[in-house]
Amino acid sequence: MKIIPDKNILLFKSCLVSTEYPGIESSTKYIFDQLGVEYIIDHEQSCCSGLGYYSDVFDQTSTTLIAARNFYVTKKNNAKNIAVMCATCYAINKKSVKLLNKNNEFRERINNVFEESSMKEMKYEKGSLNPTDNIFHVVEIFFNKKKEISKHVKIDLSNFKIATHHACHYCKVHYEDTIEGFRNPRMLDELVESLGVKTIDWYNTKINTCGAGFRQRFANKPISMKVTGDKLLELNEQNVDILIHMCPNCQMQFDRYQPYLSKELGVDFNIFHLNITQLIALAIGGDPYKTVGIQTHTFSIEPLIKRISEDTI
Repeated sequence: MKIIPDKNILLFKSCLVSTEYPGIESSTKYIFDQLGVEYIIDHEQSCCSGLGYYSDVFDQTSTTLIAARNFYVTKKNNAKNIAVMCATCYAINKKSVKLLNKNNEFRERINNVFEESSMKEMKYEKGSLNPTDNIFHVVEIFFNKKKEISKHVKIDLSNFKIATHHACHYCKVHYEDTIEGFRNPRMLDELVESLGVKTIDWYNTKINTCGAGFRQRFANKPISMKVTGDKLLELNEQNVDILIHMCPNCQMQFDRYQPYLSKELGVDFNIFHLNITQLIALAIGGDPYKTVGIQTHTFSIEPLIKRISEDTI
């Protein structure tokens, strides 16, 4: 059974969260503070390099070297655990730990770089981190505390029809560690239900990728948009109000391109896109702008906030 920590946590900053949807980070910190989860942030921590790695710009050695440096930052802060806000950070860090623990030759190559760069203190010690016991997605921490989250709910969201989109880099890369299934993932669904709202649960394109594929949205845009559009079309047919995400790249694909796909497909999509952290923060009293950061979205969240306000009058 996977043991989920609530202390000794380095909250791993994400480049896409910081640049695209900073409200995910402020929402995460808001929820952690409400639940008493102990965490630290170190601005010396760098990007995981996932965007470059999955676009074939960075090789495995470069990516693992960066990961090892970030593991040193974790150790320097006396943190035993890493909690990420991005599914790609999750996949990258877990794979790097596995390689460093299991491949002695590869670990020696990484450590030699630190040695030659006069950074001996950053050398990775075999077994110092465990991919299952020390690296988590923040959603797993929330899932472990969903009963506590229920006690903090202040906003009634039960009038909204909600669907979930589970990130492929969470469900399909290290599927043996996935909580609540990977063929019909329900981790996000159960978290939404802890807020007093039933999701639509299964739908035909639920486990489809978002379509981004990192470089695919640029190199093969028609295929990328087809995948994204197929899911939006199904959700639109089911009159879904909100699609919940756990990865900023997925959220960016749907939120940024929904207006484009509305024009291309001749369909008036009115689906709001929120990260699960944003939804929880909103439900437990977080400020829509200062905490949730709705002003950074392409498809405006303000109509949703207005509907919520009208429902509470």
